[in-house]
Amino acid sequence: MNQDKKIGRPARPLHRLTAFALALGMAAGGAWAQASTSADSQAAVEWHQPAQPLGSALTALAVHTGLLVGVDADVVRGKQAPAIEGRYTPRQALLMLLEGSGLEAVRGASGGYTVRTAAPRPRVEAASEGQHASGGSLDTVTVTAGRDTVTEGTGSFTTDAPIATATGLPLTLRETPQSVTVITRQRMEDQTMRQVSDVLRNTTGLSFVQSGNAGTDSNSVYSRGFQVENYQIDGIPQLGSWLTQTGDLAPYDRVEVVRGATGLLNGVGTPAATINLVRKRPTREFQANASLSVGSWNYLRGEVDIGGALNESGTVRGRIVAAAQDNESWIDRYKEKKQIFYGIVEADLTPATRLTAGLDLQQHDNDASARSGLPLFFSDGSLANFDRSQSAAASWAHSYQDQRQFFVALDHRFDNGWTAHAAFNQSRRGYDDVIGYAARGFVDRATGTGLSLWPNRWKSEPLQNAADFHATGPFELFGRKHELVVGYNISRTVDEPPSFTNWTIPGYNASIPNFYFWNGNYPAEPFNPQTGTNETATNQSGVYATTRLRPTDALSVILGARVSDWSEKTRRLPFTGKATFTSRSENGVVTPYAGLVYDLSDHWSAYTSYTDIFKPQTNKDLSGNNIAPLEGIAYEAGVKGSFYNDQLNVSAAVFQIEQDNLAVLIPNQFAPDGSAAYRAAQGTKSRGYELEAAGEVMSGWQIGTGFSRSVARDAAGVRLNSQVPGQLFKLFTTYRIASIGNGLVVGGGVNWQSETYTGNLGPSGKATFTQPSYATFDLMARYPVSKDLSVAVALNNVFDKSYYTSTTSSFYGAPRNFMVTLRGTF
Repeated sequence: MNQDKKIGRPARPLHRLTAFALALGMAAGGAWAQASTSADSQAAVEWHQPAQPLGSALTALAVHTGLLVGVDADVVRGKQAPAIEGRYTPRQALLMLLEGSGLEAVRGASGGYTVRTAAPRPRVEAASEGQHASGGSLDTVTVTAGRDTVTEGTGSFTTDAPIATATGLPLTLRETPQSVTVITRQRMEDQTMRQVSDVLRNTTGLSFVQSGNAGTDSNSVYSRGFQVENYQIDGIPQLGSWLTQTGDLAPYDRVEVVRGATGLLNGVGTPAATINLVRKRPTREFQANASLSVGSWNYLRGEVDIGGALNESGTVRGRIVAAAQDNESWIDRYKEKKQIFYGIVEADLTPATRLTAGLDLQQHDNDASARSGLPLFFSDGSLANFDRSQSAAASWAHSYQDQRQFFVALDHRFDNGWTAHAAFNQSRRGYDDVIGYAARGFVDRATGTGLSLWPNRWKSEPLQNAADFHATGPFELFGRKHELVVGYNISRTVDEPPSFTNWTIPGYNASIPNFYFWNGNYPAEPFNPQTGTNETATNQSGVYATTRLRPTDALSVILGARVSDWSEKTRRLPFTGKATFTSRSENGVVTPYAGLVYDLSDHWSAYTSYTDIFKPQTNKDLSGNNIAPLEGIAYEAGVKGSFYNDQLNVSAAVFQIEQDNLAVLIPNQFAPDGSAAYRAAQGTKSRGYELEAAGEVMSGWQIGTGFSRSVARDAAGVRLNSQVPGQLFKLFTTYRIASIGNGLVVGGGVNWQSETYTGNLGPSGKATFTQPSYATFDLMARYPVSKDLSVAVALNNVFDKSYYTSTTSSFYGAPRNFMVTLRGTF
């Protein structure tokens, strides 16, 4: 094989340490540096390689580029590789060699590729920049993307595969003109993430403000100064609150987080972020694993994951995941129980058509659950400073939740490179919350009197039906190839909760005689019969289109727009009194999107993007009226870099968000229906920046780190959402020490946040509580006892830092705790 430019094996340790120094410099706000590219295997070169046996072609590729390719001789025997003519990266060349062979290349933790037999399945086409020697346009190179992309088994903290959460187009992280973080399956396992809330606590730019136990409505996620309200599963919008509170990670391969506005695909939403959970896929080869975890506070959890082909040809594949968890807490009386079952089957109806169907069942029960901690102040106005273990929950209070999802999807690949996707998802979330928590009034320091319960009950089973239809593929214009996606999505959510007496129940004495002797058993649960029925039906639909135009090899112009319709109808039907009806709608709302990405070099790109913001709001003011729709614009600009075949991704972004009618919580104030009261802030503006690095720094060394700064202010310059930290730094890293036994993996991390505060508190209504800045540190180690068995130990909050996770009540973060996990594969 002759090449105009030959590439030797890169000096990986030196280059990776350079990239790691860049990551640390980013976290500290340092300047960006240009990495050397001459020896990196990502660089594109001219190829002039004749057709030959596939085994010989793969050997030549590895010898001349240093790309690690593992293959069994039996797998490639008798297969022929096509000729390669044009300019490609080694990874592109590898994919071309495998095209039409029925094989696929899977990247491993070391950065090398394993060639194996692939199950026939539709794939998303990504255009290559190369040309045939004859001057004709090169056929598109097939790469897995979108629903076919998986991160489990890669051993990586990042992904080199395209995702479509931001624009609908399958774009790599570097090609996407917004800030994107992918929490991979490997990072979930290394950092012992079990719930969606664990991901949110450890993702760059996200702040999880926890004011109560899991399952309550008083916990919120923020990004760029605003609350996150857009959640998806496999790209389909969801009823979000259950995900943030009790969603379990067992069924998911990864979590994609796009920070900033994503109205192009979601229609309505805030400019904070979109959280997309991507389900695990079936495998053709049989695989099975099971794990058992034990930890602090009688924590016990078991998981099993089994998948593989269901017929001899492998055209029908299935997978089941099941988990059960039981634990107590550092908080008195609080207990959790969880049960999860996930099943999926996919069938290749033809070599180009795939049908997928499955279900996801999750049940989460909390006993002695509270919506908040105890009051922050004594009745004399002094700071209460209760123990971390003291609970605000009555013993009879509970939160029982279950989530049932059924989904089906059909994918088809056309001969012209286009793909079509149709999906339907039905989600039914049942919940029954019997509420009783001691946060009403203030404890007298001397006598223990003055505190009462807030009693209530919430119960419902909202049902959501949602569907998405889109097609994507390449097209030619002015002699160049471009990409386009067109789609339509629609959802309908129906909720019919019964109404109960809100907070003050006639004849019920909610007072606690002496808090110092309180054990949660009194006062007893009140008699709180149903007083009526509420009905809400919400409909949302929209048509969207996005195109990526390629005027030059280096420049991408991404343009898109969405036209949305939204409506909400409510009926309040009390058993006594007058019924009320309301109807709201917004039709033909246009959400534009524009982005530019310019490749500065083989490794660096600069980008900018713009989009509109629109969201009808359900938040209510003190009079019970809905806050007017949120409106605004969002800008973002930055640079992104990718190294070592996209095994390490880095980025830096600046942003500005301008909004009107932002709903701002009024502390300790309620609307007539008992929900929290809000005010509409005008002329709000949020500015900030984010720095992030994720992936492999050196062979065996994974890192995920980021620093973010953002502050939201109203038109008068007053800070909004001061309970949310303005600055966050997050780091987690692991390193495999190959020289110790079978390869010991050690790791650790730190989460730091700046101070937070809330005013207008205490008996006087004028006190301010401040949580100073703080950091928590975690450690982990994992050792493979054999190729099929490993044991892992995690130690969280190593220095037992005491801190509040809320600035409105005495709710603390977890003290020092441990977890031991035994995992076997079969």
